[in-house]
Amino acid sequence: MKLETQRFIDRWAGQLLCGVVSGWVRLTGSDPKPIKSPKNILVILLSEMGSIVLAGPMFAQLRRQYPGVNLHILQLKKNQEVTKLLQLTQPEFMHSLDDSSGASLIGDILKVSRDMRALGLDAVIDCELFSRVSALLSFTTGAPVRVGFTPHTQEGLYRGSFINHAIPYNPYQHISKQFLSLVDALEAAGSMPRNKAAPIRSLPTDTELRVDFSAAELQAYRAQVRTDHPVTSGRKLVLMYAGGGILPIRAWPAAHYARVAQGLCAAGYAVGLIGLKDDAQLAKDLMLQINSEACIDLTGYTRSIRELLMLFHAAELLITNDGGPGHFATVTPIQTMVFFGPETGKLYGPLGARNTVLESGIACSPCLSAYNHRLTFCNGDNQCLKRIAPDPVLDQALQFLQGTPQAS
Repeated sequence: MKLETQRFIDRWAGQLLCGVVSGWVRLTGSDPKPIKSPKNILVILLSEMGSIVLAGPMFAQLRRQYPGVNLHILQLKKNQEVTKLLQLTQPEFMHSLDDSSGASLIGDILKVSRDMRALGLDAVIDCELFSRVSALLSFTTGAPVRVGFTPHTQEGLYRGSFINHAIPYNPYQHISKQFLSLVDALEAAGSMPRNKAAPIRSLPTDTELRVDFSAAELQAYRAQVRTDHPVTSGRKLVLMYAGGGILPIRAWPAAHYARVAQGLCAAGYAVGLIGLKDDAQLAKDLMLQINSEACIDLTGYTRSIRELLMLFHAAELLITNDGGPGHFATVTPIQTMVFFGPETGKLYGPLGARNTVLESGIACSPCLSAYNHRLTFCNGDNQCLKRIAPDPVLDQALQFLQGTPQAS
């Protein structure tokens, strides 16, 4: 199903259904209660795959706070690979929605709602910002404690009043920190910020997520990369993700990537262009512009997220647009340089110390937010990214590479 179609349905049908459910809850509901020794908690996380990594500290806190709890996760089917790889919960506690068509989505919503009601959830945590479908799902699962974000008095973002442990969305705090506040709301007697006793938290410095690779496995993968692409032998490898994913407006200009790649190749480094099969044409265009044997096309080279992480282990630096690769890289030793503009690293930047966020800071940036459902007004002319010049980025990349030892 197209993103525009999903937005249309969520806006019109979603608001109507949220109003109906809110009226029903007012007539039949009771005062919200704090959670006590839960056995089953459902986390709804329908966003892009990178959000799963940013939610890592939240999942870790849930396990610390409720040892032995059965942690269920509801995602879009296309995003489940990351959850399985990171082993966020047992396979039988992973639930999915197939959004490839309206019929499959409705069918899965009905199935998940029925399964969750039969299970007897103690609580549901809705990690989506102002999505009506996720709010409605939190109600249809039958959980007595429903935690989620509220727009408070913000107009145009109505999604009902049946989230009974609601906290205000804060556009000035990193999303990982706000995910942790959802855990705090579980034990609150009603909505926050009335619960003034909530703990003061710092921005997490670690995702608390790991993917275990043996030394032999990584060594074998590095050897395979060198066999498949001999130009990488004896050279440090720099990876570039120039695609924009589902939001092309987040992409740094291809010509800027080409300029940086040319400089890196001239300095004796190998450059690998990564991406999905959909990014193959972009990679071909970049290869023509770069025109260097030290630049290789790696789009489609990795067949899974696990292989992508092994490729990150085999490289020194990732230069990428805002999106999944920059977040996946945080569970590996690779250094990253991530471009932000339509969205901001202050809210969605990768966690940890091995990341550099590159932003221009012009007045209209960021323009995508929870309040406009990530619809920009710049008509594709993303000046916030175009004004990040390539030469300073190249200098910064070279400075890092010249200070790091060659990977074995």
